[in-house]
Amino acid sequence: METRQLGQTDLQITPIGFGAWAIGGGEWAGGWGSQDDRESIAAIQRALELGINWIDTAPAYGLGRSEQVVARALKGRSERPYIFTKCAIRWREDRSIYNSLTAESVREEVENSLRRLETDVIDLYQIHWPDPAEEIEEAWTTMAELQREGKVRHIGVSNFSVEQLRRIEAIAPVASLQPPYSLVKPQVEDELLPFCRQQGIGVIVYSPMMSGLLTGKMTRERIANMPDDDWRRGDREFQEPQLTRNLQLVEVLRAIGERHGRSPGEVAVAWTLRHPAVTGAIVGARRPSQIEGTVGAADFRLTPEELAEIDQARGLTSRQIGA
Repeated sequence: METRQLGQTDLQITPIGFGAWAIGGGEWAGGWGSQDDRESIAAIQRALELGINWIDTAPAYGLGRSEQVVARALKGRSERPYIFTKCAIRWREDRSIYNSLTAESVREEVENSLRRLETDVIDLYQIHWPDPAEEIEEAWTTMAELQREGKVRHIGVSNFSVEQLRRIEAIAPVASLQPPYSLVKPQVEDELLPFCRQQGIGVIVYSPMMSGLLTGKMTRERIANMPDDDWRRGDREFQEPQLTRNLQLVEVLRAIGERHGRSPGEVAVAWTLRHPAVTGAIVGARRPSQIEGTVGAADFRLTPEELAEIDQARGLTSRQIGA
């Protein structure tokens, strides 16, 4: 699998990375329902066998569980992938969530992540959310210190605006931005992606398949039967009228994919990778078959005609629902 340089770092990453959000399971505010850790481990190991060389996780995913599962999956491996994790989202004993970006909190979080991941250094350490916004300078200053101390190799952010990127760039260079980006949520194309390209900031996008919605496997029945602790039950894209529009778009992706032996999900991920500012896409998987069905996006290129076909479908479906 080809690799791409992440921003101005020395990290050469594959176009597809393994996303470890869903393997955190359920019973927390951003949960995905019950999850078998053995399947999670098998999915990670299969991703590495297929050539993926980075994993993106976070303490919040399962409230520590995702990082611990990643460590278990990598135990005993002579060649380890890059590990990306985050700070900012904390939790209390009752599993309720709160945000903190104080220097003390960032330092405590990095030590906790190093312990859970069973590693001496984190390849990319990111601010998960710019919340509280008034603390981002304090957090970024601390992260730059951690980089100098050798606890993290590179530092980046997730879910930041251009204005927030400018604020922290004055303190230390930003290696990467992690924004949401998909056919369903393309808003970062307007300002964020051009800014990152201009500034030499690497971009790794999350939810390129809109959390499973664009995989071709999602149905109304499946959505209706999601467990109560699956956060997607409350997401507007999984509800009407957006759901009909999104499922119609999937059929266009399916038709394009069938011409090349590709899945709708691979077409959706390839669409995000076509953007010149995007270095890589985070693709989540809860079992080996899921990563096998999406990894092909790494070397799939949509033609100009197919991109126009997708754009036309997006316009038609938008008009159909009166948007």
